Amino acid sequence: MKTVLQRALLVLLVAFPIGSRAAEVPAPTVSTAAVRAKAEAGDASAQFSLGFMYEDGKGVPKDEAEAVKWYRKAADQGSASAQINLGFRYANGQGVTKDESEAVKWYRKAADQGNASAQFNLGFMYEDGKGVPKDEAEAVKWYRKAADQGSASAQFHLGFIYANGQGVPKDEVEAVKWCRKAADQGNAPAQSNLGVMYDKGQGVTKDDAEAVKWYRKAADQGNAPAQSNLGFMSAEGKGVTKDETEAVKWYRKAADQGYASAQFNLGNMYLHGRGVTKDEAEAVKWYRKAADQGYASAQSNLGAMYAEGRGLVKDPVQAHVWFNIAGASGDENARKNLSLLENGMTPEQKAEATKLARELFERLPRKK
Repeated sequence: MKTVLQRALLVLLVAFPIGSRAAEVPAPTVSTAAVRAKAEAGDASAQFSLGFMYEDGKGVPKDEAEAVKWYRKAADQGSASAQINLGFRYANGQGVTKDESEAVKWYRKAADQGNASAQFNLGFMYEDGKGVPKDEAEAVKWYRKAADQGSASAQFHLGFIYANGQGVPKDEVEAVKWCRKAADQGNAPAQSNLGVMYDKGQGVTKDDAEAVKWYRKAADQGNAPAQSNLGFMSAEGKGVTKDETEAVKWYRKAADQGYASAQFNLGNMYLHGRGVTKDEAEAVKWYRKAADQGYASAQSNLGAMYAEGRGLVKDPVQAHVWFNIAGASGDENARKNLSLLENGMTPEQKAEATKLARELFERLPRKK
């Protein structure tokens, strides 16, 4: 069975919860009682601080509803930080019933005051159509406002948008510009994507060593796509001395985070004994993890392992299931193998496999 290691493409990672909250306030230099007294007297800054204390359980028992109460009091007085945090809690249903329209309302109030975090969050809501109709041009507008103020998250998103032509004409040079701004601030997803740009020669002259440099910066921060790509560069000796043991190390770090591409590649390394002792059962284990996430290449390889009885008991029905599912996602090798496999199967086996594949296909996510 021929296998090919695969790299990730540009990745947009938006971690849940939705958006970001205001920066953490420093620990109060006065007692909780004093903060509460000022808050109850109507001081907006103290109201925000008290809300944050209830949110994080600092000096008071953690209480999300109480956090919302004090954020609202400060937000109603125009505190941008409180408006952001109140919007964040509506966006994620923390201490209030989830209400994305209400989140947008509060983000907009803070964004209109020029708050970069709120501008970024508002851009995100427009990009994903959460609480407002999806509007990529409006998302770009708010991301740009935040990016111009130095928001690394907004710069990263703006770079991704230019790379893919979402709401703006596609412009890879502009994408690199914004990605670099975020990467220089230590933003790991931007560092990872900047590595991809150097790797592929998108908006910059192709430079494997520079790609490795940026992949490593992101990988050292735990970024799974960068770890997977650094594994690929190590396995193939691109921009770095070839080292299959090092490749396995980075693939495993990403695979352990659930990154399907790395799980697939780690399966390949075990299958061929590259950087690890050859172990077909371990290869099956990693192919299955990626296959269960909808990764078509892993589904195809898992089908081949069933067809050949490598690392598990030979089972043409299960081989048919996985070839069928991978083929439905566009994997040409799986389609060819399915046709060959069917020549040796009974009508009953094919009927059973088709039924199982249909049931499984409905439950699996779709990835290439």
